[in-house]
Amino acid sequence: MGLIYTVPQNHVVVIERLGKYARLQRSGLSFRIPILEQIKEVGATWGSQANKRGYFVELSEQTYDTPPRQCLTKDNANVTTNAVISYRITDPVKAIYEVDNLPVAIENAALNALRAVVGNLDLDEAVSRRQELNDLIASQLSELGKKWGVHFLRVEVQQFDADEQTLAIMRQQLDAERGRRAAIAEAEGKAKAAVTIATAEAEAAQIRATGQAAAIRIMAAADAEYAQSLTQALGAKSGADVVLAQKYIAGFEVITQNPAEKVYLPTDFKGIISTGA
Repeated sequence: MGLIYTVPQNHVVVIERLGKYARLQRSGLSFRIPILEQIKEVGATWGSQANKRGYFVELSEQTYDTPPRQCLTKDNANVTTNAVISYRITDPVKAIYEVDNLPVAIENAALNALRAVVGNLDLDEAVSRRQELNDLIASQLSELGKKWGVHFLRVEVQQFDADEQTLAIMRQQLDAERGRRAAIAEAEGKAKAAVTIATAEAEAAQIRATGQAAAIRIMAAADAEYAQSLTQALGAKSGADVVLAQKYIAGFEVITQNPAEKVYLPTDFKGIISTGA
């Protein structure tokens, strides 16, 4: 690069004087003092990450996809996982001088945080609580980010693969859970059916009792009206005798319904109808 140059928008250039940090040059037209000042190059260690041409340090959001790493969950399940990290350099001086190789440091820190967080969770928790997993990793990276002049915007766990043995166990657990839910659903269905039947039977019994009570009231009213008419026609004594005789004869119909039972009937009805004659 020449003595006079243009720094692109949202980039900075770090100037060193006699091997020491001197100043930052931000977007626009810039220059350096020949021989005394040099531009700090980061491309040799950072590669293509967070820089252009090796010396324009990018201040815009960066995305880094970590390589897969094996982790052990709290319940000793082996999983292979990786994460996508989004960050932004807020202090280029710290990003260059506080850490030897920023992209590699971010990768190692993210994978170590991922392994630590996964190690504190059971496999089921790690799989089902993905967003919480992301937040925990980002929280652990936050303090390192302040030290390195980096702001971590978000961390997203992408790959989360278990080995074959763990997958087989998970399938067994899933089948067992499905069986348990099916058994619960069947038991609940039977319980509801039993309640429905019991309710229907109670309602039917209540309806029968109500009908029988109404029938008894109607019959009693009819008997009373009949007795009253007999009393008016025959007199109180004769009317009562007729009603009693009818009740007596009607009782035979009840006691003779069972053919296996023997019933002895009186041959003289005069004493039944009237005891005072």
